[in-house]
Amino acid sequence: MRETKVTMSDKLLNTAEAAQFLRVSQASVRRWSDSGLLQARRVGRRRERRFTEADLRRFLAPASAAAKAHPDAAPKEVFIGGTGVPLHAHVATFYNTDEGRLRLTAPFLREGILLHQPCFLAAHGDARDVYLEALRREQRVDVDAAIRDGLLRIVAGPGTDAAGALAFWGQAMSEVLAAGPTLIRVVGEMVSERTVFPSDDEMIRYEVAYNLIAKRFPTVTLCQYDVRAFGGETVFDALQAHPDLYDLGLASFLV
Repeated sequence: MRETKVTMSDKLLNTAEAAQFLRVSQASVRRWSDSGLLQARRVGRRRERRFTEADLRRFLAPASAAAKAHPDAAPKEVFIGGTGVPLHAHVATFYNTDEGRLRLTAPFLREGILLHQPCFLAAHGDARDVYLEALRREQRVDVDAAIRDGLLRIVAGPGTDAAGALAFWGQAMSEVLAAGPTLIRVVGEMVSERTVFPSDDEMIRYEVAYNLIAKRFPTVTLCQYDVRAFGGETVFDALQAHPDLYDLGLASFLV
C-alpha cells in the first residue's frame, strides 16, 4: 500500500466518507485502495483506511494525464490487492466464490484501461460476460470504447496446445508494442482456457512455458483458477507453474 505524508491541515476521511465524496459504494473504494489506484494510509491498531480530499480529487482527475506526461515510460510495477507486483510477473489467483473472481481482476483491468495500458482478457461465454458486466459497473470505464480502441482485447482461446498458445501471445504482444513502449495487462480465466486444451496437463505445460513470454514482454499477468472447477492435483501444479507467487506472498492471491 502506498503511503503519503499528511499535513496537520488535511482532514482524514474514513471509507464511508470517501465513498460519499466519490458517490460510489464502500466496496468500490476498498477495491481501488487495494489495487493502489486510490491512495490511502493505514491508521490505528486496526490499520483502518483513511483518505484525504486531495487523494480523492487526484483520483477524480483525468487518468490519461499521467500517461500523456510520460508517454515512453512503462511502469515498473502495479498494485494488486495492495501488493506491489513487478513488471514481467506471472501470478495465479485462486478463488472459490463468484465475488472472489472479480476482487483483484476488476480493479486491475480498470486501472489499465484508465491509464491507456493495453489489457487482454482470455475468457469466453458466461465467464467473459461476468468480467465485462463488472467493468461496466466501474466508474469512468467505457467498455465499448476500450474494446473499439484496442485497449481491451478479448481472447476466446489462445490456442489448442502450448506451442500454439505461445505463438499467439508472441504475435499479439508484438503488435501492441509496435505502437510504443507500454505495460501490457493480461487476465486469463483458466476455466475458459481449459476448454481449448485437450487436458489439464497440456494447460499446465502452457502455463509453465508462458513464463518465457512474461519475461520477454513488459507484462503483468493474472491467471485465475476457480478451485471449485479444478482438482487438487491441478491446483498444486498451477502453484508450481507460477514461481513468482513465492516471492510476492501466496496469501495475497487467495481470494
